[in-house]
Amino acid sequence: MDGRRSFARRAVQMKRTHKLKALTLAAAACISWFSPSRPASGTPRDDGALSAAICPIVYPVDQSPSDRGYRYFFYGDGFFINEQGYLMTAAHVLSQLHGGQPYVLLRQRSGPPRFVLATLIVVDRDHDVAILRATPNPFEGKYKVAFLPLAYDWLAHNHAVLTAALRPSKPLDAYTLDASVDERSPSQVFDFKFSQLDKGRNDTELFLFNNEVRRGQSGAPIVSADSQGVVGLVEGLWLRSSLVPLATAAEQDTPGIGAGVPIHYAIALLQQRGIRWYTPSGTVGPYDTFSGNAQGFSPPTPISVVTSPYPSQSLFGGAVVLDALIDNRGRMVETKVVRGASPFLENALSTVRSWSFFPARLDGQAVAARIGITFQFSQSREPPRSTPPQAFDESSPGVADRAALPLVAVEPQYPATSAGDGSVILYDLVGTQGQLTSVQVLRDSEPFTTAALTAVRQWHFLPGRRAGADTDSAAIVVVAFRYSGTMHSLAQTK
Repeated sequence: MDGRRSFARRAVQMKRTHKLKALTLAAAACISWFSPSRPASGTPRDDGALSAAICPIVYPVDQSPSDRGYRYFFYGDGFFINEQGYLMTAAHVLSQLHGGQPYVLLRQRSGPPRFVLATLIVVDRDHDVAILRATPNPFEGKYKVAFLPLAYDWLAHNHAVLTAALRPSKPLDAYTLDASVDERSPSQVFDFKFSQLDKGRNDTELFLFNNEVRRGQSGAPIVSADSQGVVGLVEGLWLRSSLVPLATAAEQDTPGIGAGVPIHYAIALLQQRGIRWYTPSGTVGPYDTFSGNAQGFSPPTPISVVTSPYPSQSLFGGAVVLDALIDNRGRMVETKVVRGASPFLENALSTVRSWSFFPARLDGQAVAARIGITFQFSQSREPPRSTPPQAFDESSPGVADRAALPLVAVEPQYPATSAGDGSVILYDLVGTQGQLTSVQVLRDSEPFTTAALTAVRQWHFLPGRRAGADTDSAAIVVVAFRYSGTMHSLAQTK
């Protein structure tokens, strides 16, 4: 995937011609499959509800209908996420309209399909996610619609997923009354890669699955076979063959490799705007649900966190420590840099902007609180080392409230059994004496997880502080491993 993305894209001159330009990205548009389904939250087990949740992003062309209905241009899939008419899609789907007003095409309970205005609410072009809202709300009208839950558990290698896409039977000549094709493509996640989706943008972590992405699948939901929730959006076809084990797909008779944007980036947008969404268990997001005791204090807990790309220009490893304030709606509203330097600091700050949390709780009420965040960048050619104790100025402003910060941090040792890159995310609970009381794995990637856990369990922290008193607190540790082509552990055995 070079520069913008090596996916097929179509451009349209909407005012002067109906002719569609040739695709330059392997992403295209689709039209909804209008099978009967009840208005409900739906689950992917109910294929009718799944179809009713997916809708095409379109632009009407004709002012009067023919015997095939109204003609339109179509650009990609979107899907509803709640009963208020909010939907999401890939941002590059909308860019193909070149500033034109997007619509969605929905089927009525009786009568022909109709165009419904889709207003852009927020867009994240760095990570290719857009949130829209259909107006008037089709869930309050006469339309056959449903919405899909979002699953924010991190995917692992070999995780089974389903791409649910819809496309017109005549892609280059679409009319509202024409038949359409419903596509369900089961596959497995087999790798994770960072890519710059647009020139000058921040890197996005994509997950790769062993199934080809075809025309009609941009912005389509990717559903977990385990949780039955949406785990990502279809981004396009991964074409950087030099970095992708294409033999894996060839052995399974797969014609291509698809790339998906993790749903984490979309959840961050919903969290920032306070837009409601649901989990597969029926829980309401973004901040109505929390984990922790009803009495006393419980620190912020992450909903969606992603790892950071290892800076390509770095010659050695490094670390970044941040002290972040999470407000009572689970949003990161302040980030203090405790330690860190270029180029690691820029990557870390860019990464945490796409994180989202359940807020801290005090006696059952949501409150603002701080959380410590450490990024550790390790290379295979570097021996493990223990960093010296870090000094903190107790008289500095804001000392009444402080995150748990590492005083002694042992760098993870690159696994001797690996010859590749990997990332692990850990959620640590820290006691009032700075001791580590528990560790939860948020992002698992063996054998790197074992190496990260072994190191972090030797860490000691400056305890978190709230209202001037030391308190139980939390910290997130992100470990990014990079294989440099040499192994100190292997060299020592020769």
